[in-house]
Amino acid sequence: MSHTVKQKAKLQSRVRRLKGQLEAVERALEAERPCAEVLNLVASIRGAITGLTTELIEDHIREHVVTAHDARARTEGAEELIEVIRTYLK
Repeated sequence: MSHTVKQKAKLQSRVRRLKGQLEAVERALEAERPCAEVLNLVASIRGAITGLTTELIEDHIREHVVTAHDARARTEGAEELIEVIRTYLK
């Protein structure tokens, strides 16, 4: 069973909080809230995304690299992670 399946409820909860934060930005813009307020909301979203990404990366390393069944699976897990990190850092 994949780590995302094991952690499904927890991950879905984080995604729902992110959706709520995005909706708060939309409401702030609609209400013409001050720029600093909107920027703080966006900064909070960035932190939440970073936290979610970090958790997923850590779980991927543990599941698909550290505890992989054989060298081939470890290599595949590492290559997947490298590809994701390259995309993330663009």
